[in-house]
Amino acid sequence: MTINRSISLVLATCCALLFSQSPALALDGNEILRQVDRNMQPESYEMYRKLINIEPDGKKKEFVLYSVKKGSNKMVALFLDPASEKGRATLRLDDNMWLYIPNVGKPLRITSLQSVVGGVFNNSDLLRLDYSLEYDATEISEEDDSYLLTLKARTSSVAYDSLKMTVDKKTLLPTTIECFAASGMLIKTLRYSKIQDFGDGMVRPAQLETDSPLYKGYTSVMLWAKLTKKELDDEVFTLNYLSKVEELR
Repeated sequence: MTINRSISLVLATCCALLFSQSPALALDGNEILRQVDRNMQPESYEMYRKLINIEPDGKKKEFVLYSVKKGSNKMVALFLDPASEKGRATLRLDDNMWLYIPNVGKPLRITSLQSVVGGVFNNSDLLRLDYSLEYDATEISEEDDSYLLTLKARTSSVAYDSLKMTVDKKTLLPTTIECFAASGMLIKTLRYSKIQDFGDGMVRPAQLETDSPLYKGYTSVMLWAKLTKKELDDEVFTLNYLSKVEELR
């Protein structure tokens, strides 16, 4: 073996050891994002949520929803309360969304930036799919106890062009998410809190609060009361099934 070849082998071995022993060099933002998704929700589940819209004068409007999700791209939300909204349902398949209103001929197409509940949350927040389905991690940095992920939307149909997500290192759960338009303008900030054990190994935030510089003085809060794994047929996530979602409860 030549001297030059021996030196090359030694250098290659040293580099391999360096990378294998340095977790920071092996960080993969997209893998962290996929783990965040799995820690936040199972592949298939049902949940109960309350949404509270708070106006600058303190006036509140509340909604109670029953929701089901399957895989990374199918979700339905059914309104249980208030009485004026009861029976309404929304369906999301990938980037496509519909609103079903009892006694109306057919489901209506809606967009991610609209809001069927008003307040600061939009339809994309209400029918949240996996972050890793919609975004690609373009940058990652570290602080003492958290990762900061810069996420770029995979398509132009996503509600927010980019996100800055702070992830707790220990739990791999999001704590704060800043949502930006393509212009770089901050649209809203999402803040997760109140970690709760929902059973079956699901330990995640039970509260999400948001505000926006576009709606000064307004706040919206989402509270999770129940989140459990549930096997669901594909039929549930069709336009024809929206009138029968109540039967799943």
